[in-house]
Amino acid sequence: MERGPTRQLPRLPAVGAVAAVAAVTCTLLSPPGPASATAGTTADARTGTTAATTAGTTATVFYSTKTRNWSSYHLHYAPDGGSWTTVPGTAMEPACTDWVKKTVDLGSASGLRATFNDGDGTWDNNGGADYALGTGNITVKDGVVAHSDPCAGSGTPSPAPDSATVYYSTEALGWSTANLHYAPAGGAWTTVPGIGMRAACAGWWKQTVPLGAAASLKAAFNNGNGTWDNNNGADYTLPAGTSTVRNRTVTPNAQDPCAAAPPDTTAPTAPAGLTAKADGVSVVLGWQPSTDDSGVTGYQVTRTGGSGGSVVTSVGSTVHTDTGLAEHTTYSYTVRAVDAAGNVSAASAPAGATTGAKPAAPAPGKPLGTDPRKDPIYFVLTARFHDGDPAGNRGGSQHVKSGNAANGDPMFRGDFKGLVERLDYIKALGFSAVWITPVVLNRSDYDYHGYHGWDFYRVDPRLESAGASYQDLIDAAHAKGMKIYQDVVYNHSSRWGAKGLFTPTVYGVRDSQWSWYYDERQAGFEYDGLTVDARSGKSYYNGDLWSTAEPAGNTCLNWGKPTGGKSPEGYTLYNCQWPSPTSGMFPKALYHPCWIGNWEGEDSRSCWLHEDLADFDTESAPVQNHLIGAYNKYIDMGVDGFRVDTAVHIPRTTWNRRFLPAIQERVAQRHGADAARNFFVFGEVAAFVNDKWNRGSVNHSAQFYTWKERKEYDADDAKASLEMYAHEQQLGPSGQPTSDNVFLRGNAYHAPDHSRSSGMHIIDMRMHMNFGDAQNAFWNGKDSDDSVNDATYNVVYVDSHDYGPNKSGERYAGGTDAWAENMSLMWTFRGIPTLYYGSEIEFQAGKKIDCGPSCPLATTGRAYFGDHLAGQVTAAGFSKVAFASGAVAATLDKPLVKHLQRLNEIRRAVPALQSGQYATEGVSGGMAFKRRYTDGGTDSFALVTVSGGATFGGIPNGTYVDAVTGDRRTVTNGSLTVAAPGKGNLRVYVLGGPGKIGVDGPYLR
Repeated sequence: MERGPTRQLPRLPAVGAVAAVAAVTCTLLSPPGPASATAGTTADARTGTTAATTAGTTATVFYSTKTRNWSSYHLHYAPDGGSWTTVPGTAMEPACTDWVKKTVDLGSASGLRATFNDGDGTWDNNGGADYALGTGNITVKDGVVAHSDPCAGSGTPSPAPDSATVYYSTEALGWSTANLHYAPAGGAWTTVPGIGMRAACAGWWKQTVPLGAAASLKAAFNNGNGTWDNNNGADYTLPAGTSTVRNRTVTPNAQDPCAAAPPDTTAPTAPAGLTAKADGVSVVLGWQPSTDDSGVTGYQVTRTGGSGGSVVTSVGSTVHTDTGLAEHTTYSYTVRAVDAAGNVSAASAPAGATTGAKPAAPAPGKPLGTDPRKDPIYFVLTARFHDGDPAGNRGGSQHVKSGNAANGDPMFRGDFKGLVERLDYIKALGFSAVWITPVVLNRSDYDYHGYHGWDFYRVDPRLESAGASYQDLIDAAHAKGMKIYQDVVYNHSSRWGAKGLFTPTVYGVRDSQWSWYYDERQAGFEYDGLTVDARSGKSYYNGDLWSTAEPAGNTCLNWGKPTGGKSPEGYTLYNCQWPSPTSGMFPKALYHPCWIGNWEGEDSRSCWLHEDLADFDTESAPVQNHLIGAYNKYIDMGVDGFRVDTAVHIPRTTWNRRFLPAIQERVAQRHGADAARNFFVFGEVAAFVNDKWNRGSVNHSAQFYTWKERKEYDADDAKASLEMYAHEQQLGPSGQPTSDNVFLRGNAYHAPDHSRSSGMHIIDMRMHMNFGDAQNAFWNGKDSDDSVNDATYNVVYVDSHDYGPNKSGERYAGGTDAWAENMSLMWTFRGIPTLYYGSEIEFQAGKKIDCGPSCPLATTGRAYFGDHLAGQVTAAGFSKVAFASGAVAATLDKPLVKHLQRLNEIRRAVPALQSGQYATEGVSGGMAFKRRYTDGGTDSFALVTVSGGATFGGIPNGTYVDAVTGDRRTVTNGSLTVAAPGKGNLRVYVLGGPGKIGVDGPYLR
């Protein structure tokens, strides 16, 4: 939008704090009293008033002064579609304690854009994004926008004797608002959901209601979104006067729970360790967390320098990327911490940085931001999929030893250009999401897969080429309506450290035997995986980490002394030849100093996994900031989600406190709330067992990571992780939360309750382990679903780049019919179907998936696939081929490809198969179930049976149409019987369905 000529404000990211809160199970029963609220009204959660929902032509903007301490406050605004006021805008007037306000006339506009300033050059412009405000009463506090009058009810007199003052505690519930639904004794109930309660103090809500001649009232409470506390169906009986309700305990004639606590006047400690690092025209900031007696709720970042004056930005984490700055300009920053009471710390010591040149890369993209359950996923190892630019091919130090050289098959062979060129192939299969292996610069002897990150802030140059950068791939996919899910690693780095965080100065001995392998240091040469060192002729240079003499300050015991052992080549091995967690080479503040001893023990979350996978201390603030800052870069580029590698090896408390809120905050800041809600994070919690809970250990079970914490732990992340581990292990499987978010209630869809969700979804390890047989996978998956927060988001696959079913080390080789049956189940049952590249032609079936450098890649499940994609292909749409020639045309003619294309067509056309809840009650048959999804004008109900026959009882009457055959059945007695369609085939009877979808193929007919 065009700005006024005098307004020269910098563009900064907007941040809204995301808090992880504890939750307990509430009684989810129908509320007492009337069944629904009166149409056309909304309840104000703060004031308890009911107002018409008609739009106004004015906006009263309340701005919180609690943490600003400015001498004056100005509102600089523009009605939607109108012009900005002249800088600094209009002066705001006092409203009540800690608030100023301004009412503005919007004319016919439905909202306004706004910023705030002190009239003297200090601005709060929502991190450069401005504030988007609506009409009516609007509050802006520390970067968070809400709709209420914060001054309503101030100075309320004490209740009269014929009234009741009710305090309700939501401390253990995680509710963001509370409503009181009540009836005076002998009187009528209020309209559902009741009247809004006012925030009284931390964890408490308050409301005073008239009783008339009654001496008591019946009451229930709710969060305004369908979650109720109605005292286990008995409702609460509350007397006149003041009462408290906390954890279902009523205290009559109670003291004011908010008056008992002395006011919090203690400010947090000043943030320490502020660092500022320029990256082009952005500056990445990080600092140590502050401490506070009541808890730090956020931080204020103040920037000075450049032509924009001072800018204050509210952020929720301890890392912030300041973007859109001027080139070659020095900026200075300080940070203050804010607590829940609004106390502000002293400023940190300043840190500065000077920006460089504006990068020539394309403008950042934007995620598609749609429900991830609609998008089947195709998983590729980028370096093995399709070679678009041979100039980036690299074999590495193991090229000859592995046997790859003899096959002319360098490990780095595929690239982004090849993937861009074959997006139409993936789209023609019917997939609308692509999961790619990690993109960060790797560094190891055999690193093509991407899981050996070295520079987390840089895309690996071996994957990029002219016109085919990572940004180009993201933008190209989005242009085709396809998402990019980026594989990310938070747990470890490789070879042996992380650029910009820590690497040992030197490792072990580089003698005459080892000189062929590790080069001597070359001044001015820096490893990037691609550039060839002119002196050695190698691109896998590691010489800056090796020595011919013991380094000064060495901490590794017996450095350089022979161990008595030999390498496979017969070379002498020396002590400290390679780094290890116990060598003393790594600072304990950044890396864990131990090996895993028990894979179902606490050490599996806090020790090294394997050889050169240097295990981050993820409970350390510098590590957290380093990783959050790195992955913010890829969020800004517009990726649609993260697949999280080795998620189980990081404590759930760290995910819930640090990494998951940081992801949500950054996506919302850069791309908006809708994009944040649908940014898909799915974790690899590798539980390779066939039971519901991983050998009884809840901490090592996949579903455990889908939940928020249920109690408070120590403020120190390392202590908190131990407390959480012990607490949850003691509770055991029987003490874990459950959910019916995935299940129909009879035949009815219900709005899922995600208030206790961590925001992390999971790869369905239970089904994966049991996919040797589809029916086995089906029943095992069902058995785990009540312990997952919402299993409709589970990522379901048969095999991957690591394992096949039942932890098989080979690619799935169960036969074409079994593959077709697996796919038929995956594409119709709950969860998101995911296919490992090449499975559509049974590529490398029965071959060992991975053998490292001990055998050629061409003989494994990670073989190069591009030979099957040679030629040309153009998609006419999802599951549709407009043109294909050469080898790719033959690939697209394979039976499982035809099967996949039609499965994707059917799933895309039936919303119940994408996002629906399911039930098996009243259903007879092997793999048979009913699914339903209801949202607005959409009501999709489907009856599914895979391979075998089934009878569906107690279903709604009506006309059902099979999406596979077009068969129409009219149900008048609530029952439908379906004959067995045959192995790999299925039937999908949709109530009022569209008819036959697609054309018959080798299995669906």
